[in-house]
Amino acid sequence: MQDTSAAFQGLYDIVRRLRSPGGCPWDLEQSPRSLRGDLIEETYECVEAIDEQAPEHIKEELGDLFLLVTMLSYMHQEQGLFSVADVLAGVSEKLIRRHPHVFGGLQVKDSQEVLDNWARIKVEQEGRKPKDSLLDQVSQALPPLDRAYKLQKQAAKAGFDWPCMEAVVRKIEEELGEVTDAAASLPRLAGDTPPSPGKLESAADAVEAELGDLLFSMVNLCRFLKVEPSVALQRTNGTFIKRFNYVEKRMAELEQEMNQDNLPLMDGFWEEAKGNP
Repeated sequence: MQDTSAAFQGLYDIVRRLRSPGGCPWDLEQSPRSLRGDLIEETYECVEAIDEQAPEHIKEELGDLFLLVTMLSYMHQEQGLFSVADVLAGVSEKLIRRHPHVFGGLQVKDSQEVLDNWARIKVEQEGRKPKDSLLDQVSQALPPLDRAYKLQKQAAKAGFDWPCMEAVVRKIEEELGEVTDAAASLPRLAGDTPPSPGKLESAADAVEAELGDLLFSMVNLCRFLKVEPSVALQRTNGTFIKRFNYVEKRMAELEQEMNQDNLPLMDGFWEEAKGNP
């Protein structure tokens, strides 16, 4: 097992070398803004590795995250805004400050009290301005699916919630019906020839709104079942890719084209793929 301090120092030295004159041209071109997408992508790849329960893959993806965090911190150090050490010291101080039940004498009865203390410390000790709304605590930078989940959790804290899972399911069925009704009004589906631009835009806007309501209700069901919607969707994406690849392979073996005319054959291979975990 390597020494942790030495391992991190080694990573820091590599990042500094990559960003120094004569370093890597690609790394020198990067900025905090240009790495935003990489940070999101690597986070999801790490989640995927955790879902796979593959230690070697998890180790690799965590390394990529360490690299990005160190690189982003070093970029700000180069600008004289703060140092990598400031980042590490800051998070250490915050953890100690926000865990008085571990590093102090405070007694807590459960995890919810820990979260309540956390929120109070942010205001009373750190000078954070109290939010005007409970929902203001949810970051606007989150992807829409994750933000919907967090918004619902915050609203539920105030008692604004469905009484049971069955009520959520009924809401989903209601929203699905409204999507169907809205879609039926689309001129291109209803057979109007030619549809006026204004009518088409209005109908499309209605469909978008209803689909948003349906997705929001589905997120609510995920919350009731204690499932992270983005994680569940990422898992399904992986399953879809695996099964579609199987269909492609079988079609190639039969020298058949992937097209709508061969849909029955592709559907058959899809069912085969479902039987192959």
